Order: sequence, then C-alpha cells, then structure tokens
Amino acid sequence: MSDTAELQPQFDALLARLEAELEILPDKPDETPRSTLLCLWALAEGRRLALSELPSYAPGALSTDQSARLETLVSQRLEGTPLAHLTGRQDFLGEVLLASPAALVPRRETEQLARTTIDRLRSIGEASPLVIDVCTGAGNIALAMAGALPEARVFGADLSEDAVDLARENARFLDRERVEFRCGDLLAPFETGEFLGRVDMITCNPPYISSGRVEQMPGEISRHEPRLAFDGGPFGVGIIRKLFSSAPALLRPGGWLVLEVGLGQGPGLARSLAGQPAWSEVLQHADKRGEIRVIEARFEPPHGGTDS
Repeated sequence: MSDTAELQPQFDALLARLEAELEILPDKPDETPRSTLLCLWALAEGRRLALSELPSYAPGALSTDQSARLETLVSQRLEGTPLAHLTGRQDFLGEVLLASPAALVPRRETEQLARTTIDRLRSIGEASPLVIDVCTGAGNIALAMAGALPEARVFGADLSEDAVDLARENARFLDRERVEFRCGDLLAPFETGEFLGRVDMITCNPPYISSGRVEQMPGEISRHEPRLAFDGGPFGVGIIRKLFSSAPALLRPGGWLVLEVGLGQGPGLARSLAGQPAWSEVLQHADKRGEIRVIEARFEPPHGGTDS
C-alpha cells in the first residue's frame, strides 16, 4: 500500500464495502476483498492486472475521474460481474490469460486437468505428440500443453465462434500461435485423414451441469458466463457420452482421452468407460477433497485395429 495519505480513506471505505458485500464463489479461491480492490484500483489507473501480478503493484493516488471509475467498477463487481471480465485477465497454471464473456473464465480446479494432460503427454514418449482439446473455451488447456511441451502439435476447437476468437487472442498473447483453433461441434472439425486414427490425446473440459440446474447457479455465473460452457443436457453428461463414442475414430491405438467431470459424476462415468471394449485402462483422479474430477481412458481397439 502506498504511503500517500490522500488515497487511504477511499481505499479503506471501499475495502470495508467489499468485505461486507462481496460474495466470493468457491471456484475463485484466489480472490479476496482486498485483492479485488487492488485489481480494480489498478484498472481505474489504466492497468489490467491478474491476481498473480498484485505483489509488485502499489496503488497510487487517483484523479477525480479515476476515482469515479473505481467506484463504478466496485459496484459492477458487487452486482456480480466476474473480476476477470472487468480486468480482462485471469491466472491459469502460472500464466496470465486474457478473459472475456466470450468463454468460461478458467478455473483453478481445471488446473488439475491441465496437469494430468501434461503428465500423460510426457509419459507416452512421442517425439511430437498430436493433441486435440475440445470445448477449448479460452484455450487455456491447449495453450498450457503447448507451453509445457513445445514439440507437441496442439489443436483446439469450440462450438462458439466467440470462444475460438478469444482462444486465438490468447495464443497471440502468449506467443503460441502454432496452436491452431477451429470452430465446430466437438471433434467434427478434425474428421479428416490428417487426424483419423492418428491422435495421441484428446482432452476436454466439457459442459457438465444439468440443464435444469444452470439457472439455479449463482448469478455471477448464470448471468455473465456463456450457457454453452455449462449446460451438459438433461442429466449433465450428454456431451461427455457423445465424446466417448466419437473419440475412438480419431485416437491411435494406445491414445488417451482425458476429461474433467462434475462433482459426483466421476465413478459412474468411469464405470461406463471401463465397460466398453475400446478402453483398456480407465484412471480416476481425485481433487484435494477426494472428489473424482478427472478421468483418463486409454484407447485400445479390439484386435488392434481402428474403429470405423
């Protein structure tokens, strides 16, 4: 905090307001009233900062116009606008990404999926693995894999053109424009000879909230983030099961499907995969609370061939 006395009263008053009124969702564990205020203060000054960039930031005195802008920003946050939508920045797996209403704000919980995919890619021993990330949203999973394994050939896809545009912006922002993003439904953009039967890994953070529950979600989510990113159909697993049936056509023998699942869905989905002859190994990964949130499945077609 700067020692400038003139900014202290406004800072203290806004911090007290945020402490009293701000509802921080469990999926945003890094946000606090103080960190929110610091990010918004920087934004009022004309600086877009992610939460991870705050340690090197000291707020300065604001002009009258900047002070009024700060008050407006605080009100917008308290009305439910996600902090990442206001700042245009979001942390993910140690990197800062661009964020906007075009796609789901990358969550800390999804870092488990990213770490699992990176570990698996490193274990398969391919010199230049071919990877597809569907439901790519802001591109965070695809870009994390490309950053960790520069030799990988990484592609991403999303049904939303706006999300694909944001993913491409993030690729430029991180200087990873070798990652190619396409628009289309799940694996449809890759049903060509270049990919069929050749893919080492398919990853996905799919919509997995049941349709009936979407409107019951906190307003910060239901009113500000795209429904496409959450609505998984009547039972929340429609898109996941569609991926179960479409992935084998693209995976090479021994290739992997890795996906995030919703709370309570993991054991049932893992049993479903294990009961299908195309999958020779199904692994479940729990989070720190013991909830299964990531499933890996190894594709091994009957008789060593590829599914038609």
